[in-house]
Amino acid sequence: MSETSIRIEGLGKRYRLGAPQTAYKTIRETIMETLLSPFRTGRKGLSDQSNNTFWALKDVSFEVQQGEVVGIIGRNGAGKSTLLKILSRITVPTEGRVEIHGRIGSLLEVGTGFHPELTGRENIFLNGAILGMKREEIKKKFDEIVAFAEVEKFIDTPVKYFSSGMYVRLAFAVAAHLEPEILVVDEVLAVGDMSFQKKCLNKMQDIGEGGRTILFVSHNMGAIQTLCGRAVLLEAGDLIKDGSPSEVVATYLNEGNTPVGYKRWTENKRPGNRSFQLISVSLKNAGGSLVNEINISEKVLLEIEYEVLQEGVRPVFSVVLFDANGYCVFSSLSNTEENAYHGRSLSCGSYRSTCEIYGNFLNNGRYYVSIIGISDYWTDPFRADQAVSFEAIDDGKLKREYPGNYGGTVRPKLSWATLPIQREAL
Repeated sequence: MSETSIRIEGLGKRYRLGAPQTAYKTIRETIMETLLSPFRTGRKGLSDQSNNTFWALKDVSFEVQQGEVVGIIGRNGAGKSTLLKILSRITVPTEGRVEIHGRIGSLLEVGTGFHPELTGRENIFLNGAILGMKREEIKKKFDEIVAFAEVEKFIDTPVKYFSSGMYVRLAFAVAAHLEPEILVVDEVLAVGDMSFQKKCLNKMQDIGEGGRTILFVSHNMGAIQTLCGRAVLLEAGDLIKDGSPSEVVATYLNEGNTPVGYKRWTENKRPGNRSFQLISVSLKNAGGSLVNEINISEKVLLEIEYEVLQEGVRPVFSVVLFDANGYCVFSSLSNTEENAYHGRSLSCGSYRSTCEIYGNFLNNGRYYVSIIGISDYWTDPFRADQAVSFEAIDDGKLKREYPGNYGGTVRPKLSWATLPIQREAL
């Protein structure tokens, strides 16, 4: 019988909107605050009396057994990262309780767990010490960590000089190789390139097969279904579904059922970063009309409207198309040579980028479009998952007399030719 690695009972986390962010304290400051807190009065219950609060998590309960690989999915703001921060002891819950049995290693966001002034080498030993490992144990893993992260030349450089990709590679290598009983991974792998993402997924698969517990937050539904034996769906802080990955992913993708071909964000909720923000995403047919259904024989236009907030920024977009099972069909970058604005610095203002999806390319079925934005070539990434969705309708032009369904996610119209073979006389 397997043992419980994590037990969560009635977990809730409340935040006060507009409250100033608390700076990290020194150990001395924390001790003094703890000693003085019994003598402070008048502030308890302040947030309870204010309506300006929201619950990032509310009454969440579930258990994770030793050796389970559990995927946690949900839209932006669903509470996924808050849950992982509580499990990683970065923040404390407002209510409920969490039991953790075993050492926990976390990879949550770029910047978590490393001291910027220390070198890569020093941070590896620091993280190992935090996990309770002896120096000799860390030494045995050191070369393997550095080789996996591919940062040999920079290992004695302070990590504040690392690129975001180098930072994530080293952070994942440390979290995965220092052998915590529980590994918690948020969607930071999107910063790495495709080969490194595959390398990380293979490593997590090895960890899971080795009997260790993994909690994995990802927007990649294909990875969730491939890697995880179970999935949990969060929505607006509530646990909506807990079950097999295929069932949970289907619930997540088909929520609302009706495809939505247009999404516009209110000004205070726009996905973005310091340089630019999304205004809207829309799907249009060749005539320029908004649609949520397309004919597979006809082209469709995906329009992205955005606002540049800083002079000189060079926005790059990636359009990622997913099928009804959550598997990635393709991704397309906006920085192509055909794009007249490729590589150009933009002034502040509003812009529209358009991506054309050719006719006679997709198979019939439901599709979902996510948008990833990057500033100045691979910095400050952000994403808008399932920004729009649509149904591709088969008009029968290519099927002709064939009565069945075509297999596969795409069904391109390819060039064919038939010629007679002239046989030579014997």
